[in-house]
This record gives sequence, structure tokens and C-alpha cells, in this order.
Amino acid sequence: MQATSTLMAAAAASDQPGAGPVLRIFLVVAIVGGVFLAWFLLRGYGDKGNND
Repeated sequence: MQATSTLMAAAAASDQPGAGPVLRIFLVVAIVGGVFLAWFLLRGYGDKGNND
């Protein structure tokens, strides 16, 4: 009887939204922000032509 109620409680808890969507949004924002930061920092290292 105890195992059945524990199993039912676990099934009920799995139906509730958890950190999945929040974590997914955080990861997407972090990746996009990292790409933007890399572009911003590396754009100044391109060859702009030397005026020697």
C-alpha cells in the first residue's frame, strides 16, 4: 500500500511544470548572449587595413 501511494504521488508530481521550461529559456539566453559577447569582443580584431 505504501509503494502504491508513493508511486501515485510521484506520478502527480511529474504532471506539474518544474524547472524544465525555465532552464531551457535560461540556456537559450545564455548561449545567444555568449555568441553576441564573442562577436562583440572579436569584431575589433579584424583586418581594418594598415595605413603605413
